[in-house]
Amino acid sequence: MQHCDTLIAPRWCVPVEPANVILTDHAVVVNDGRISDILPLVDARKKYQASVVIEKTEHLLIPGLVNAHTHAAMSLMRGLADDMPLKIWLRDGIWPAEERWVSAEMVRDGTELAIAEMIAGGTTCFSDQYFFPEVVAETAVDLHMRAMVGTPIIEFPTAWAKDPAEYLSKANDLVHDPYNDHPLISTCYAPHSTSALSDESFLELRVMADQLDVRVQIHLHESAAEVATALAQTGRRPFDRLLDLGLVNASLLAVHAVHLNDAEIEAFAESGVSIAHCPRSNLKLASGIAPVAKYRKAGINVAIGTDGAASNNVLDMLSEMRTTALLAKAVSEDASTVSAHEALRMATLDGATALGLATEIGSLEVGKWADLACIDLSRLHSQPVYDPVSQLVYTARADQVTDVWIAGRHLLDNGALTHIDTNNLLARSHEWRDRFASTQA
Repeated sequence: MQHCDTLIAPRWCVPVEPANVILTDHAVVVNDGRISDILPLVDARKKYQASVVIEKTEHLLIPGLVNAHTHAAMSLMRGLADDMPLKIWLRDGIWPAEERWVSAEMVRDGTELAIAEMIAGGTTCFSDQYFFPEVVAETAVDLHMRAMVGTPIIEFPTAWAKDPAEYLSKANDLVHDPYNDHPLISTCYAPHSTSALSDESFLELRVMADQLDVRVQIHLHESAAEVATALAQTGRRPFDRLLDLGLVNASLLAVHAVHLNDAEIEAFAESGVSIAHCPRSNLKLASGIAPVAKYRKAGINVAIGTDGAASNNVLDMLSEMRTTALLAKAVSEDASTVSAHEALRMATLDGATALGLATEIGSLEVGKWADLACIDLSRLHSQPVYDPVSQLVYTARADQVTDVWIAGRHLLDNGALTHIDTNNLLARSHEWRDRFASTQA
């Protein structure tokens, strides 16, 4: 018999690739952090001697969920400025709090809170965009979380940098060296929006991105007001400006992309731009509803993100998946669009594609990292099970996630985080609540 580190035996296993496949009574074999075999359980018992065997008789095993866009540290602002339009939410709620409290310590504690929440909900990779990105990366490494760390770039001073030159310099330092070939961390440039940077800064950013072959993510066409303001001030829609500046290519991740016209949809598809769809944040801030079915039909890769907890208010990819599927059906007036299997793919492999990680994560395939999530479908509201993927998308809650592995490491074991002191984390979160609340007084 062959030795393996871990043998996981769920009732159902959904590899995502190939599409629409459900494996029953199969085992996933893990060695050195990667998937080394997927085969019927009866054969696995004959072939492998495992150091650890985990049987989950009423569970569904899926690739770990990929949160294609968030601001992890903003978990400490959860509920701070609710029920406000986007512009007022930023101007009166978020920006004053950030100006007063954003620091390396705040980013460390907020990112840890977010990572704990995401792992507990089955997310194994997140794409971040916030200040002190080096702290985000360090925290993710310490907690063994996979992350795409975006370096913020804007024109105005913050606690992290004073001007565009310093933002670009610090961004370059992060993407250049510390995390080259790191098994968990990748990096990208993350200009906030087209309104937050001059043409000169964008051109410098484009040169660096091209030279280093680094991806770029940006909030784009999030609201109708953003597009209208850009037209009034520059005579161009935000996407047209990026196109003129040479930033539209397959390395671009457009966050939100709620308001695209037909020409822009065609240009997205032709250039290979991916979209990070954040439906619950868009709904809460009344930014609009992206026509996801139309985007996907045009050939655009659409991933799913939660956005930050300050605007969502949860980092729950299961609920985001469900919202994505339901909204797509309503907007397209077609109940067959964005099926349960398609929604799961958007939250896993399509997310990995958007981050440039599809060869490493996003599906259960031999050779990929063992980033896995196991969901208990024995709960009353998930019974009976005719199709486990349908039950996952349309009934499952985050608290049904029982086990999570990242690069083969068991980080959630029967619903308990194995490596995070939650009591200490909650105590620090309460301290930050009092600090942030003082800003609102």
